[in-house]
Amino acid sequence: MSIKTYKPTTPSRRHMTVSGFDGIDKHAKPEKSLVEVLHSNAGRNSYGRITVRHQGGGNKKKYRIIDFKRNKEGSAKVLRLEYDPNRSANIALIEYEDGEKRYIPATTEMKAGHIIMTGAGADILPGNCLPLANIPVGTLIHNIELYPGKGAQLVRSAGVAAQLMAKENGMATVRLPSGEFRKIRLDCLAVIGQVGNMDHANVHIGKAGRKRHMGWRPTVRGSVMNPCDHPHGGGEGKSPIGRPGPVTPWGKPTLGFKTRKTKNATDKFIVKRRNAK
Repeated sequence: MSIKTYKPTTPSRRHMTVSGFDGIDKHAKPEKSLVEVLHSNAGRNSYGRITVRHQGGGNKKKYRIIDFKRNKEGSAKVLRLEYDPNRSANIALIEYEDGEKRYIPATTEMKAGHIIMTGAGADILPGNCLPLANIPVGTLIHNIELYPGKGAQLVRSAGVAAQLMAKENGMATVRLPSGEFRKIRLDCLAVIGQVGNMDHANVHIGKAGRKRHMGWRPTVRGSVMNPCDHPHGGGEGKSPIGRPGPVTPWGKPTLGFKTRKTKNATDKFIVKRRNAK
């Protein structure tokens, strides 16, 4: 995927970049049967209280129903690749032999006209989905299930891939993009290859207005607030936060503070932490 730049007609245009959308059908409307209305709540819960700050506004968008379960075996043809405003990865519209259409996350090599397979007997080719037990060690995979039949929960964002490292005692050891090594049941499904849209991380937003179009409202640093508004506020000029570590506006530790439970039932499946030295 290429990156498109602009002539510096304005200061914000000088550094702005966008995706080139190579191979993406820009003029195709989403499949009506696979689209749902997506209501915006601007970060508010059912009581109308803001529980997530800095959200609101933005362009209207509809949700594309993605087939993360891949529970229909057989072959399917890729009709086209589309942009999805709800995720960093691009999506592919596929059609099975009986005419059923579904959306799946597109891989790096996927193009219109490709044939993909789902099932234990599928070939080891990008876009094919099969159980971890049938995938050779060393293969790059994505869209990995944690529980059989629940659907993919791991490795779904643009440009990422995990690697199958070992298989023994009914469990597969997988190296995730974060560097964590984790054990996953061999009967869980995974998709071969790497998620597409690899240059998503290289796109430069360029200006504040573009962020507002995405539904993000302005964020103000706590260090420039008053003490009554934020624990980091106050002081003359640029002042340190005056605490052992950064905290939220409500005094809770943040920015690096570990929030995972100390006694988590799934700890036994984690072979190596992502930050282990």
